[in-house]
Amino acid sequence: MSAKQPRPSPPRPSPPRPSPSPLPRGERGSVEPAVGVIGGSGLYEMEGLEDIRWVKVKTPFGDPSDAYCTGRFGGRRVIFLPRHGRGHRLTPSELNYRANIYGMKALGAHALVSISAVGSMKEDIHPLELVVPDQFYDHTKRRVGTFFGDGIVAHVGMAHPVCSGIATVLAKAGKDVGARVHKGGTYICIEGPQFSTKGESEIYRRWGVSVIGMTNMPEAKLAREAELCYATLALVTDYDVWHEEHDAVTVEAVVANLMKNVSTAKEVLRRVIPLVPESCGQGCPEALRSAVITDPGAFPPRARKKLALLLDRHFPQKPGARRRG
Repeated sequence: MSAKQPRPSPPRPSPPRPSPSPLPRGERGSVEPAVGVIGGSGLYEMEGLEDIRWVKVKTPFGDPSDAYCTGRFGGRRVIFLPRHGRGHRLTPSELNYRANIYGMKALGAHALVSISAVGSMKEDIHPLELVVPDQFYDHTKRRVGTFFGDGIVAHVGMAHPVCSGIATVLAKAGKDVGARVHKGGTYICIEGPQFSTKGESEIYRRWGVSVIGMTNMPEAKLAREAELCYATLALVTDYDVWHEEHDAVTVEAVVANLMKNVSTAKEVLRRVIPLVPESCGQGCPEALRSAVITDPGAFPPRARKKLALLLDRHFPQKPGARRRG
């Protein structure tokens, strides 16, 4: 009789793959609302965050610019996205604006602070100063500016594209750090990536705009469709090409002033995040309530599924409804 063979030990289970931890929950199981920050040129990370995680988000509209950095600051949950990607890899025209905003919404943002480098179009707005615009002029040419279409039509109101509650605390935070802040004015968004010709710059000046940039449209439109409060902190780096007593804008000049401005922007963010209102009196969170004109019964199933994150609150799926597409 042969010796009893030892029973082989069961194979060790492989360690589980890391998975994103659940979103922080508030009372009644709802997702804790977060302040979203979109960092523009020169601002690729946010200092002072605790409990940091980088989260990749898949969206029905493709990939966002980068992973989202989530954390906590001043008692608030914060979501940060470098608009051009870490390392500044994407031109303004290459940005997937829909995916960027959708990802913020999916992670629980209720408000967005956009940090953006701009040129001044007015004599009184000097380089290294800050502007909190209250209007936008979309002069872009080839960007997708809506989540809707494919059988579902919505027309959100854009008369007041900036959330006044966030704009007010942004301006206050800027003044508190000692910066000269211009509250109000129109931001014209051009396609880029080239800077303006002198003729274009002079025409824009005649239109009465305050600053010129390349990224806030359709970002602000999509934020409104996603029912997010939105405001911009514009960092002035130059006089575009219109000013006779200043050199025309160059990358070197922009970067030199940008680094100084980014330092100021970081100070402003540290002050403003705890001050961002948790509720909105302007109606940003209800932008879609009366904006969707398509009969819900005519929603194509595939399009309805794609827009579930935006539509479910106003057009809840019927229990047991079959989701197709």
